[in-house]
Formats: sequence, C-alpha cells, structure tokens
Amino acid sequence: MAAWIAASTLLAGAASAELAEVIERVKPSVVVIGTYQLTRSPQFVMRGTGFVVGDGRQVATNSHVLPEVLDTAAGETLVVASRAGPSGAQQRSARAVAVDKAHDIALLRIDGQALPALTLHDSAPVREGQSIAFTGFPIGSVLGLTPVTHRGIISAITPIVLPGANARQLNARVIQQIRSGSFDVYQLDATAYPGNSGGPLYEVGRGEVIGIINMVFVKENKESVLSKPSGISFAIPIRFLRELMEKPNP
Repeated sequence: MAAWIAASTLLAGAASAELAEVIERVKPSVVVIGTYQLTRSPQFVMRGTGFVVGDGRQVATNSHVLPEVLDTAAGETLVVASRAGPSGAQQRSARAVAVDKAHDIALLRIDGQALPALTLHDSAPVREGQSIAFTGFPIGSVLGLTPVTHRGIISAITPIVLPGANARQLNARVIQQIRSGSFDVYQLDATAYPGNSGGPLYEVGRGEVIGIINMVFVKENKESVLSKPSGISFAIPIRFLRELMEKPNP
C-alpha cells in the first residue's frame, strides 16, 4: 500500500512538472485583444484573449471578441498586446483577415516581428475525460493583464448551435444554420471567466491546441463572478480554425 501511494505521488509530481514546462512554453504565445484610442480614458480597452499561430504574425480569437465597428475617425484601432520578448509588454496594430461567425472564430494579422506560434493538434481525436489546460486573461484588467492558467478535463463533447447576440442577428444565414443542425463543442469541467474568450485550450502533454475557449454561461452578475464562479465553459474544436487558415487571406 505504501509503495502504491509513493508511486502515485511520484507520477503526480512528474505530471505537474510536465504541465509547468508546457505552460512556460505556451504563455509567450497568448496575447490580449483590445482597442486603443489616444484621446479616451482608459486608452486601452481589453476585449478578450488570443493566441499566436501560423507564421507568428497570425492571431486566433473569437469573432465576438472583435468590435463590430471601430471609431477610426477618433483614432480607435484594433491592437494585440504581448508580453513576449525581453522588452516586456508590447502593443501591435492588428487587422482581421478572416472571420467565421458561424463557429465564432477569427484570424488577425499583426504588424512587427513574428511571435512564437502554438502548434495546432492534428493527430489523435479529442476524447471525453482527456486532461486539458487553458491560458488567458480572466476578468480582464480586474486581475491585471497577466496570463492565468486553469486545468481540468473534457467533460463532454456535445452538439450546439451558437445563437446571435440578439434578435437582430437572426438573419437568413443564422436561421438556416439552426434549421440544418449543429456542430460539436467541448464542454469543460474547469471554469473559464469573461476575458478568457478566444484563448487556447490545449492538451497537457505537448501543449498542442485542441480548441478555442468560446463562452461561459455565468449565473451571477459580473461583479460577483469572482466570489461565485458558477458557470459552464465551452471551447470550439480547432479543426474550424484550421479550415479558416487554409482559405486564402489578404
């Protein structure tokens, strides 16, 4: 019995060490998505999380993280804030190059030097019970713009239809999607918070991205979400991002 407990403790310690190494590799690729305007206060407004993919100048996130309209006349711009590199936090200008609203994903292109990109999972299928982690910026500036990691398992692979934010978004395309069926998403037993949206969901062995954190059904109001973290978190399978990246982008 004592030997079994000792062996279990050793395995748990090894797993924790491996996850710590994976998180260290993942964090430089996780970025903040927001808008910047010199004449407003605050100048930077966070909208969600993203992560670097592809050639290091592409950033994946949720389409709902992006503003519907930018006040370009007032100098408002879309930016990506990164902590990668020796010079600390940096803000990069960004633009959306591909958007898939049906699956709530978007691909941005950023200016400047390439950042470390994450590897997208493409081998064994994702399974219920699989260990996962996700890194992002929960609750935005309330906790500070420091990447935070949560871990858990895939608790279910379940079909879903992503609704529009309001009735005005129920256009012909959305209605057709609802009529034609749904697609599978990953339900998580770990709690994501507002601000985590658009962040990478990855398997804990190699840190390969298997999904994009999409939504949290929060039962409490925004002010009490920290003290009463009651919600169900979902992630969009990474294959939809792969399909988006394979399309010609400007």
